[in-house]
Amino acid sequence: MTLDVVILAAGQGTRMRSRKPKVLHTLAGKPMVRHVIDTAAGLGADKLHVVIGHGSDDMRQSLGDAGVHFAVQEEQLGTGHAVAQTLDQLGHDKVLVLYGDVPLIRRETLRELLARVDEEHMGLLSVTLEEPKGYGRILRDADGQVVAIVEHKDASEAERAVKECNTGIMAMTAAQLKRWLPQLSADNQQGEYYLTDVIAMAAAEGVGIVTAQPATPIEVEGVNNRQQLARLERAYQHSVAERLMTEGVALADPSRLDVRGTLTCGRDVEIDVGCVFEGDVELGEGVRIGPYCVIRDSHLGAETVVEAHSVVDQTVAAGHNQIGPFARLRPGTQLAVKAKVGNFVETKNARVGEGSKINHLSYVGDARLGEGVNVGAGTITCNYDGVNKHRTEIGDGAFIGSNSALVAPVSIGAGATIGAGSTISKDVADHALAVSRARQISKADWPRPTKSAKD
Repeated sequence: MTLDVVILAAGQGTRMRSRKPKVLHTLAGKPMVRHVIDTAAGLGADKLHVVIGHGSDDMRQSLGDAGVHFAVQEEQLGTGHAVAQTLDQLGHDKVLVLYGDVPLIRRETLRELLARVDEEHMGLLSVTLEEPKGYGRILRDADGQVVAIVEHKDASEAERAVKECNTGIMAMTAAQLKRWLPQLSADNQQGEYYLTDVIAMAAAEGVGIVTAQPATPIEVEGVNNRQQLARLERAYQHSVAERLMTEGVALADPSRLDVRGTLTCGRDVEIDVGCVFEGDVELGEGVRIGPYCVIRDSHLGAETVVEAHSVVDQTVAAGHNQIGPFARLRPGTQLAVKAKVGNFVETKNARVGEGSKINHLSYVGDARLGEGVNVGAGTITCNYDGVNKHRTEIGDGAFIGSNSALVAPVSIGAGATIGAGSTISKDVADHALAVSRARQISKADWPRPTKSAKD
């Protein structure tokens, strides 16, 4: 059997009060519709169809690498009308209809629904809610069989008392869909073509309507405004925090964690409050992350400690490293075992050798440091000449005095010493001392300036 997945994403989302399409607003660092696409792709779908309308150019640009087929709904005339835009692109077997603003639907729930679909049965995902206001209601006959769905606006008082609600997510065969969609009518309060009307058509044909329900209602909750988006964000982060703690991660406060990508942790990892993990992050055994750090697309080896308020971006730390507090490790930073990058230090495209230390208030960019190097406070590698970047090479065991400027391209030899306050623009040999600073002048009994009488 083949599978087509149709994702409805044409609406504007006026309640978001935003210029961009609603489904491009992010949850956990990724557009909502991307969550739905990723879930659908994991079902082994043969084709993913995204129905676009409002902000179609933005949608095409954002999803251009997602491997989806676009169908354009020029005028938004309801869910049935939206699905109809894909009819010519559909295969011959199963079709699953999803929504770009329902980002937390689980793959397991959809598999259960699809397993019940054949030529004699279509699938409907329903949910039981204590407060069902605004949702379409599932209507069943005396035998408990689904016979129709009525929208809240069109429902009678008795129908509104029903707590089993329509999620909008359904599955059927392509043949069924192609039979029913042309029969839809816009004879309702909204003047729209409701996809839900195919339920009554299926019942009239004797096609069985089988239902499944999500594990929790949050799976099928949609986003119409920023409050709902924030609520789903917290629900998502809560599930991530629960998984991490189950795997042995210690979280100081599970409610103050944000994972916007993939976070993989070894045993005995500790994460303090307010930390954000973006992209693909891996933390080795015993790693400790202090409060309010941002870790992005990085691998931190075992027993590494990242102190408070540090930003670590596209960095590889081999293990037993110390980072921060208030450090910024930019892309291309590589720390060998036991290397240290201290407070208010910035690195970029720098390889720091085993046991080397950049402890305070320094910038090291486009540089390679050997083993056991000590970089004093206030040191900078002057790597940019206004047009090109240049490298600084520092040999094993070199000592760089405080407040030094290393003007690249330049090489500091193994065991060399740079006197504090020096500006070094020429290579320094192994085990040599290089000092470049203004001559100190002292004047004995020098009178300090005094204020003039007019002041």
